[in-house]
Amino acid sequence: MKFNEYSWKLILIYFLFIGCSGSDNSLDLLITNADIYPVSSTKVEYDAIGVKDGKIVVLGKAEDLKIAYANVASELDAKGQFLMPGFIEGHGHYSGLGKSIQNLNFLKDTSWQQITAKVESKVKDLEPGAWIYGRGWHQEKFTVAPEQSEQKYPTHHSISEIAPDHPVILVHASGHSLFANEKAMELAGVNLETPDPDGGKIIRDRDKNAIGVFEERAMTAIRRTYEDYLAEMPEAERKVIWKEAIKLAESEALGKGITSFQDAGSKFYELEWYEEMARNGELDIRLWVMARHSAEELNGKISDYRMLGVGDGFYSCRALKSELDGALGAHGAWMLEEYADKEGFYGQNTTEVSEVEKIAKIAYDNNMQLCVHAIGDKANRLTLDIFEAYKNRDTVQDLRWRVEHAQHLHPDDIPRFKTIGAIASMQGVHCTSDAPFVETRLGHERSEEGAYAWRSLLDAGAVVVNGTDAPVEDVDPMASIYASVTRKRTNPDMEFIPQQRMTREEALYSYTMAPAYAGFEENEKGSIDVGKYADFVILDKNLLTCSDEELLSANILYTIVGGKIKYQL
Repeated sequence: MKFNEYSWKLILIYFLFIGCSGSDNSLDLLITNADIYPVSSTKVEYDAIGVKDGKIVVLGKAEDLKIAYANVASELDAKGQFLMPGFIEGHGHYSGLGKSIQNLNFLKDTSWQQITAKVESKVKDLEPGAWIYGRGWHQEKFTVAPEQSEQKYPTHHSISEIAPDHPVILVHASGHSLFANEKAMELAGVNLETPDPDGGKIIRDRDKNAIGVFEERAMTAIRRTYEDYLAEMPEAERKVIWKEAIKLAESEALGKGITSFQDAGSKFYELEWYEEMARNGELDIRLWVMARHSAEELNGKISDYRMLGVGDGFYSCRALKSELDGALGAHGAWMLEEYADKEGFYGQNTTEVSEVEKIAKIAYDNNMQLCVHAIGDKANRLTLDIFEAYKNRDTVQDLRWRVEHAQHLHPDDIPRFKTIGAIASMQGVHCTSDAPFVETRLGHERSEEGAYAWRSLLDAGAVVVNGTDAPVEDVDPMASIYASVTRKRTNPDMEFIPQQRMTREEALYSYTMAPAYAGFEENEKGSIDVGKYADFVILDKNLLTCSDEELLSANILYTIVGGKIKYQL
């Protein structure tokens, strides 16, 4: 075999390495014949990756590595297909994703009649008194209007009729409102006299009767009643059901090329169960989790839950989650100016600013990141104000605090992300999913200036993280990548403010190195470099050069986590 200068250099480096380290010349996995995009660079001179003990130990030409490494436990011929770092879901709800698969799922339903039919079928499988849970409906997606409705929302009557003995809770796709039938409202004590809570609204008809839809903080009474029902189960039984949901979420994510998942808010009991699974080697996706509790609950306790890289890097908890407003679709985004389609209304402040400030102090004092849900431009401005106060207090510490969603920004606030060091954790698919009603809510000028302003943020030097907010949207990264680079959607066909598009390279960065950086994990994952975790995805399309339409049809051939194949088409 004829060696070129590159080959001799590689072999020399290899022998110097094993001479100094005492390592053997074995690999657990050798991937060959791959079209590799490492993200950290654009030009590569290698087509093979060597993996040992779950990490990348060498990059080179296949012919050279086969000579240098005599003992290879497993070899995978990529057959010239596109290989890149595994996708990192930058903002999703892991147990919520599993729960949505485990229960009724309405993400693809386009009428209330379809949803009612699913509930009716579920009733037949359950004993009276058992709760029925579902998620994913969205009134803006209905192509057929509900037979009975109020303010575009379906009323409870059709489902109350088919499920008189079953309390029903159906969470809106956004997670910022829910539907409850008559039985659920009765158990929760909702009646004519029940007032709207601060930061929430009970939707009522002309006679002031609750129609069954609860927005933002008004959901609390229904949710608490459902949680009380679940709490009656023995903990062991609840844990079995929860772990089943986690494995369902894991399978769904692995099948879509996701190797790491940033979970946007879990309770203490979930953090404990995640840690246990990681220590027992039960996780196949790396989890980076935000704890979500009130300041009172967090105070004096959160330090026990902060941990990094448990179970060979499969579990970390290093962030706290809070929120300031709701979702745009339900007029919940907190805006600086009134809604274009709701005179005199500015949205919902769902958590008092003082409460978020308390959580910010706890995060700072415990060396944890603060992640704040902010969708409207007022919520974003106030979030940045909180971040800036701590940035000014400590100009040395790298906080990397995150704005979760950052969907609608005032132009004056866009440069602040860079100067403060705030991370914009956004979801590409939200842009095109919401596109049909954004201008209705905000008007053209506000939409053009600051709605899903990826290009403006990137040009200002901000770090933009991508994701799906699953189960609000399908966890598939390709849908968000397509939305990020095209700003297009179908049904209806439309292109939404195309000047805010990302490039292909920027979109892939937003799904790899950007979320790794946003979790202080850029030295462990996010690119293909020696010393990082061997987390890869192999696809049948080159995501840099294929057509826009082919982005949506690209197939995941392999998902590899820690050098082990976890999914294969």
